[in-house]
Amino acid sequence: MRFSILTLLIILIFGSCQRKESAFISKDLHNGDLIFQTSQSAQSQAIQLATKSKYSHCGIIYKEDDKWFVFEAIQPVQKTPLDNWIARGKDSHYVVKRLKNADKVLTDANFSKMKTTAQKMGGKDYDLYFEWSDDRIYCSELIWKIYKEGTGLEIGKLQELKDFDLSNPAVKAKLKERYGNAIPEHEKVISPAAMFESDLLTTVIEK
Repeated sequence: MRFSILTLLIILIFGSCQRKESAFISKDLHNGDLIFQTSQSAQSQAIQLATKSKYSHCGIIYKEDDKWFVFEAIQPVQKTPLDNWIARGKDSHYVVKRLKNADKVLTDANFSKMKTTAQKMGGKDYDLYFEWSDDRIYCSELIWKIYKEGTGLEIGKLQELKDFDLSNPAVKAKLKERYGNAIPEHEKVISPAAMFESDLLTTVIEK
């Protein structure tokens, strides 16, 4: 009986702390914030090595029915409850960034345009080949295009595949797996790292 009561108390205390932390996080969020994490997917290491950044996945935050979600490109493009998204990353670490002039840029009209673009992207397949078309979408491409269509801003510098460090064996193996011997070196790419380092953004939360 003692063990059962002790276990119950631990669960209640832990659950209470989790709820308090979630509430604290939520009050500091704004619609349109960008969130970054280190993915634990099979391709994450290659992305980190090629871009020289620990952040390999990102999404855009928004509120719906008093709950926070992350709109992200996984398989398929979808919304994920914020807490679930955070828990999925390495060590549950994440960084939230925001436009420095968000109050002026993210007007109701612009955010409505962003939502319209997001709705068009919803349900699309994840793009394993990092192509610039809208047929399939990868994570940083999704939020880059949402911001571009909704606000006209380009968050992060576009690069070509050849601009990244492709010399590491893990990167070479992933490229070989995806493209064989026909690596599209001139394919236009936006990386999570480029968006993370954008001087248009400022960090508002890091945990």
